[in-house]
Amino acid sequence: MPRRTVDVWTSLLMLWITFLSCASATPIATATAAAGPQSDSTPTAGSAAASGPGEGQRLLSRAKRGWVWNQMFVLEEFSGPDPILVGRLHTDLDVGGKKIKYVLAGEGAGTIFAINEMTGDIHAMKRLDREEKAEYTLTAQVINAETDEPLEPPSEFIIKVQDINDNPPQFIQGPYRASVPEMSAVGTPVTRVTATDADDPVYGNSAKLVYSILEGQPYFSIDPNSATIKVALNGMDREMREEYLVVIQAKDMGGHMGGLSGTTTVTVTLTDINDNPPKFSKSLYEFVLPEDLPLERMGGKVKANDRDIGENSKSTYNIMEGNDQGVFEIVTDSQTQEGILRLRKPLDYESRKAFTLKVEATNVRSEPNSGGPFKDTATVKIVVDDSDEPPVFSKPVYLLEVNENAPINTVIGAVTARDPDSSGSVVRYFIDRHTDLERQFNINVDDGKITLAKALDRETDMWHNITVTATEVRNHSQISRAFVTIRVMDINDNAPEFATEYEAFLCENGKPGQVIQVVSAVDRDDPIQGHFFNYRLVPEMLNNPNFTIKNNPDNSISVLAKHDAFRRQKQEMYFLPIIVTDNGNPPMSSTNTLTIRVCGCSKDGIVQSCNVEAYVLPIGLSMGALIAILACIILLLVIVVLFVTLRRHKNEPLIIKDDEDVRENIIRYDDEGGGEEDTEAFDIATLQNPDGINGYLPRKDIKPDLQFMPRAGQHSGPNGVDVDEFINVRLHEADNDPTAPPYDSIQIYGYEGRGSAAGSLSSLETASSDSDQNYDYLREWGPRFRRLGELYSVGESDRET
Repeated sequence: MPRRTVDVWTSLLMLWITFLSCASATPIATATAAAGPQSDSTPTAGSAAASGPGEGQRLLSRAKRGWVWNQMFVLEEFSGPDPILVGRLHTDLDVGGKKIKYVLAGEGAGTIFAINEMTGDIHAMKRLDREEKAEYTLTAQVINAETDEPLEPPSEFIIKVQDINDNPPQFIQGPYRASVPEMSAVGTPVTRVTATDADDPVYGNSAKLVYSILEGQPYFSIDPNSATIKVALNGMDREMREEYLVVIQAKDMGGHMGGLSGTTTVTVTLTDINDNPPKFSKSLYEFVLPEDLPLERMGGKVKANDRDIGENSKSTYNIMEGNDQGVFEIVTDSQTQEGILRLRKPLDYESRKAFTLKVEATNVRSEPNSGGPFKDTATVKIVVDDSDEPPVFSKPVYLLEVNENAPINTVIGAVTARDPDSSGSVVRYFIDRHTDLERQFNINVDDGKITLAKALDRETDMWHNITVTATEVRNHSQISRAFVTIRVMDINDNAPEFATEYEAFLCENGKPGQVIQVVSAVDRDDPIQGHFFNYRLVPEMLNNPNFTIKNNPDNSISVLAKHDAFRRQKQEMYFLPIIVTDNGNPPMSSTNTLTIRVCGCSKDGIVQSCNVEAYVLPIGLSMGALIAILACIILLLVIVVLFVTLRRHKNEPLIIKDDEDVRENIIRYDDEGGGEEDTEAFDIATLQNPDGINGYLPRKDIKPDLQFMPRAGQHSGPNGVDVDEFINVRLHEADNDPTAPPYDSIQIYGYEGRGSAAGSLSSLETASSDSDQNYDYLREWGPRFRRLGELYSVGESDRET
């Protein structure tokens, strides 16, 4: 038999002995013993029965209660062959010969608990579990067995389910995970676990738990009461072992024999601290770098490994020695934690062939009280490899100057370049023609002298930018470039001239000495000392009787009138030549002519008219009046044109409405028709115009110049129209109409029906044609077209006669 089963039966046996001892010690036979504190509150059924009906009605005092019981108990999980006796109810009314009956009501009455109606014994009919329900509240009452009348009021009592140790402890939140820093001191708390027991914590030790470690020693310990797990071993290193599995046991009954137990696991992880220094994988690194390595390019990698993880493993790199000129720099790759050696200044094999650097790796962070961050150093040896380098110009940018209009082949300046390699190759010079599209410059391929290929004009282009290349003779792929800026210097090669085309106006009533025009000059040259112009009249005009000039302080002149006798009838326009000379070396001059018009002005000196023709106009007729007269003439011309146009429109023939014109309306029928006798197949009225004047229909496709009048005898009335005569008349009119154009219009007179081989008919081939037309083929198309062919044949014979 299992040990747990023996413990359970032992506990049940002890509880049962205790229960029997308590029951035998309780007085249940006499009413006096059962009175208790509540014995005066309710009359007993026994007292009323002993006195009889009459005597019981005369009693005024309350009788003592006759129930005898205490709080009842029943042991949980008890399962025997018969129902277990919970207790017995008894009343003083239960004496010999009395017909009474016990009744039980309340929680579980009739299902879980049953009562013997005659004896009052209460039995538990089912196996009870305290963890499901700890107590039951029931009501007992004594009634008359024959009449079911209550003999006493109901009384309430409780049946408690007594606990046994039948539930083991459980870790509801398990399994657990916890962490603690590595190298933690002994006694450092890690975590706390909690177990629960469903048994009654008040009764006995069934729910009293004690904790212990089954696995995980000697690294960890646990407090048996509080279940706190602590570090039990010094110097636990994460780099040696990172994770531990601890098995915890919780046992009830205070840990004594016979108690039930439960277990859980706690996974303890040691977290990292910065307790390991960075360590270079090698103490000496060697790299070979070509001297033409571009700047900011990687030259090599170094790495210091750190056994720590996360932020504790990160390091920074620095060059401590050997980089006095700042040729190199080292940066940290955040992804790989490597030190990247990069070039900051160009290498030159001819000046230095090797470098020896001391590189240090330092932890980014350090632990408190650790004495500072951990470090490690390594040596980096760099060897410079000789490379074929392109030529090097003495200056990256050259500034040259040349005078404008300098002769061709003038040497402007020179550029120089050398081969930095130890072999010293010869250098050849060239001009990049993409920067000198007009080929204004040349360069000597041997010495780099730049000469002028075309004359330059500063006033056209003041600056010229070209690119010069230098190439090694032995290796044409090694090319370098330099920028050459050429400034064109100014010389006095442009004569001054008027700033604009001046046209002066002089009033007839002007006063002598009046300023007619202020004249200034411009010069395309740009002398250093600035412009100063000298104005004078041509020698032929020095004694000009009409005009003179006066210099102004702003480097301009004023043209003045000498008298007031200017008249337009005498001379309308004057030309005044003026010589303008600059202050350059040599001085340049030009002759400019000022045009002066004589005008009529108002009293206020406002110019009104400068034309001599104004004098032949009537007195008082101004320019505004002339414009008004011209506008009226134009308006009259427009009215005349409109009038003529309207008169021509009135002479046009009457245009018949489209729905009344039988020549241009296509009448379509879906049925083929029944032959000549069928007069219902189409409407014959569509071939006539009842509203026409004397049967005459004007042409719509032409605009006749002559009014064509129909001949007499061509009248066709609205009723009884002969179709043959109508068609003949129209045909004759079309052929002999003098207003018709040389072409003919399509005249549709009928529609045979869908699918007809004839199609539409027109007068395109009429009797006016020069060629003979045979209409016999129309006889094969049916009776209608046979008749139509005869009509056209008749037209031919009429024309011949």
